[in-house]
Amino acid sequence: MATDLAARFHALHDDLVVLPNCWDAVTARLIEDAGAPALATTSAAVAWSLGRPDGNHLERDVMLEALRRITSAVDVPVSCDIEGGFGEGDEALAETTRLVIEAGAVGVNIEDTHAGGFRTVEDAAHRVSVVRQAADAAGVDLFINARTDSYLAGTADLDDALVRARAYLAAGASGIFVPGTGDLDVIGRITAAIDAPVNVLVGPGSPSVPELRAAGVRRVSAGSSLAGAVLGHVSRAAREMLDEGTYTQMDDALGWGDVNALFA
Repeated sequence: MATDLAARFHALHDDLVVLPNCWDAVTARLIEDAGAPALATTSAAVAWSLGRPDGNHLERDVMLEALRRITSAVDVPVSCDIEGGFGEGDEALAETTRLVIEAGAVGVNIEDTHAGGFRTVEDAAHRVSVVRQAADAAGVDLFINARTDSYLAGTADLDDALVRARAYLAAGASGIFVPGTGDLDVIGRITAAIDAPVNVLVGPGSPSVPELRAAGVRRVSAGSSLAGAVLGHVSRAAREMLDEGTYTQMDDALGWGDVNALFA
């Protein structure tokens, strides 16, 4: 089953795959029900839903339990955001990879930053190789989406992003995630220079999916933006109910039966 799901997930990147990120079983089912051919978790929203801040503060076991709920609820391939890998040493990173696969994921995102800032290219690439070796040992062609934060961190260094991308691919990455830029010219230069699927992060104000497709993008992720939109709506509805005693923010709510039917 895992090998079939992994093959399906890899094949989706032959064109362009759109991933409105989920964070629990009900958001996973809703996104699957909307027609998503695959799912990806957002570490930020998973952490928030469990009462933790984002940024490598979530314990691995807690993340894995959330992942198991998601993979058990859906039939499509699932990719898991493992942030920095839940451990500095090779053994801990390999164990994270094995446990994520056991929990049902067929893809991972792994970042090239840690508490001290950017990892060296060599260190980050080595960690990608550790994930690849662990996945191979488990017999699963894991889709490793290696993330470089050159743009997200504000350095806007195309050369650094490309050096990192090529090193990560040589180490066994399947694709490259370059969040932090919505400039179609820059995105086009990135996709033209990287011989692998390129993932970009979208949200309010981002180029449309057709524009990103034309720029050569092969994966589009919402990250925490969808969660932010949902949480913003909850906040507005709660304030209206408490402050005004009215319920207009709930007018477009899904009905009890509609949500319950997702798990029938």
